[in-house]
Amino acid sequence: MIYELRVYHCMPGRLPALLKRFDTITLGIWQRHGIRQAGFWTVLAGESNHDLYYFLAWESLAEREKKWGAFMVDPEWIAKRAETERDGPIVQSITNSFLEPTSFSSVR
Repeated sequence: MIYELRVYHCMPGRLPALLKRFDTITLGIWQRHGIRQAGFWTVLAGESNHDLYYFLAWESLAEREKKWGAFMVDPEWIAKRAETERDGPIVQSITNSFLEPTSFSSVR
């Protein structure tokens, strides 16, 4: 199992819109594509409270390429994303890393 850590750096004041989009739109589309989330976090104390951190769980990079690629061109996702950004962009930038658990990790 590998984990993808994604960090969405939101435009100021737009984190609530991103959280709503995940809760009401994105997760349902992910479910249809077989994309498994492994947790979501907002920043309680730290560098920026405009960020959303989350993990996705993948069996392999090939699985990620196939499922994420299908999600990104999904007509419902494209339409809903555009609809939620009528008032302007939500996300300023995204960073991501692919992580592999160590032999002593409690998460496998």
